[in-house]
Amino acid sequence: MELVRPDSVSDAVASLGNGGVALGGGTDLVALLRDRIVDADTLVELRNAVPKGIDGTTIGAGTTLGELEVDRQIPEVLREACRLSASPQLRAVGTIGGNLLQATRCWYWRLKFPCRLHGGDRCHARDGQHREHAIFANDFCASAHPSDPAAALLALGATVRTDRRELPIAELYRLPTEDDRSTTTLAADELIVELDVPRPDASVYLKAMDRKRWAFALVGVAAARFGDDVRLGLAGVAPIPWAGLDGATPLPGTEYKAKILDALVKRARQAVAA
Repeated sequence: MELVRPDSVSDAVASLGNGGVALGGGTDLVALLRDRIVDADTLVELRNAVPKGIDGTTIGAGTTLGELEVDRQIPEVLREACRLSASPQLRAVGTIGGNLLQATRCWYWRLKFPCRLHGGDRCHARDGQHREHAIFANDFCASAHPSDPAAALLALGATVRTDRRELPIAELYRLPTEDDRSTTTLAADELIVELDVPRPDASVYLKAMDRKRWAFALVGVAAARFGDDVRLGLAGVAPIPWAGLDGATPLPGTEYKAKILDALVKRARQAVAA
């Protein structure tokens, strides 16, 4: 395996695809490489290639979660989502760009069961152990997206800029299908470069987890108020970051999540009320 350290976005993109994999902070990718879930001929380190830092409403994709959580320019919902996302050590190296693209924590996928995300013909979680899995859009795949910041950015209506296009963060994600098992719309050689994050009048992130700190969300609720409009973003309840509250289809082992979600949404709406 080769490690390359490009100095520009264009050089980094040129090394991606055909066995080249982007390496940000590495907090997720290194474990996937170790467990041979991801194969790579070339690791493309992005430290010197993608922008980092905060300039008004613009956030470089190489900015760490630790940097975001302490910057007063950042909306509270995103700061709190970063603070609750991982341990201080992981937040010090994990980047916002990488966090948005982190892989599912579904144990069947992580243990390399031939599930649908691995190209198989069944979702093992639906008939197996699924306590931490999705309650929305779980017919094809019941995995739950783990990113707290993604839910916050969804509530904020953030815009993603890649090396070739600009899109709302909701359009960064897609539900997996029989024809396409991926959960993002990024091409293999496409990089997230920057985020544009609007500033709301009020915002909050609430998270239910198995431990008081540094566990993946059982349910995460981000709320951001712009005038009289309150927007929500949800973590841990669908295969991708989720915005709606209608159409929940809990599995037998995830019915408790629907109750937690209802309680957290009420608390979040109260917290951001005008």
